[in-house]
Amino acid sequence: MDFVVRNMHTRETDLCDPGTLSPEPQQAVVYETRYGLDLGVALGPVREENRKRYKDRYLLTRIAADDDLETYRRQEERAREAARTCTERVQTHKLDMRVVSAHFTLDASKLLFFFVSDHRVDFRMLVRDLVGIFQTRVELRQIGVRDETRITGGMGICGRRLCCNGISDRLPPVSIRMAKDQNYSLNSMKVSGPCGRLLCCLSYEHQHYQEERRRYPREGSLVEFEEMVFKVQEINILSGQVRISSPEGGWHTIPICAMQRRSGKGGGGGSRRVAEWAVNPQGCPAAAEVISAARTEDGIE
Repeated sequence: MDFVVRNMHTRETDLCDPGTLSPEPQQAVVYETRYGLDLGVALGPVREENRKRYKDRYLLTRIAADDDLETYRRQEERAREAARTCTERVQTHKLDMRVVSAHFTLDASKLLFFFVSDHRVDFRMLVRDLVGIFQTRVELRQIGVRDETRITGGMGICGRRLCCNGISDRLPPVSIRMAKDQNYSLNSMKVSGPCGRLLCCLSYEHQHYQEERRRYPREGSLVEFEEMVFKVQEINILSGQVRISSPEGGWHTIPICAMQRRSGKGGGGGSRRVAEWAVNPQGCPAAAEVISAARTEDGIE
């Protein structure tokens, strides 16, 4: 059974063939990666529905020993110094790029530099300098802002570890439609993560909101309530309520359990508008208080 392994440095997850090994969840392992031999953490067996997210499969070499962990720690210290050196050389060559991190493979056969840039960068001279300094094979990899946040980590607005760094790098694409479906604030500061892109967590409950919305009238739909026609102004799936308003300016908040779709389609009907929905309080105790309040406001005791 294949395992999912998270790379210790890049926080990427990879599909691995464990061979005869049986790693425990959260156990450090050594495995072949696209970069070379490296250290990772076994997350557990992959589920069939998630297998299609991985195009490549790598080989799990061994369970990490104390020596491997100590080697990784030393390599990371060297890599931090290497990143500072690379940043200095970037400034010397006046390149439009920003170094995010550096990383040695576990066997130190390769030194990787991850950087971000808005443009293609000709870094051939930079690579020659770095090879001369570190006397090993050097690779520069351009990454996006989401990848940068995944590597550096941090805390989200929820107060927890960033999803891309602590949960998975294989989240489905996030769109502004997801934020709209969830009535989420479209303020860019609230709907975006530290990377400046849409929050990854918007994809977690999107399917639930899509299914729930089928039970609710659309904004702008007409609703008959107390022999008057109201218009749906807002729906709140979390509270299970629908806010409706009348042409005269009055408004009410109705529980969804009291909303009933009519069999006929709503639309224009001469001088009288036909409502597609109606308020039916039967079987919805939560609607009793709303109905009572509406009658009192209309002068009906």
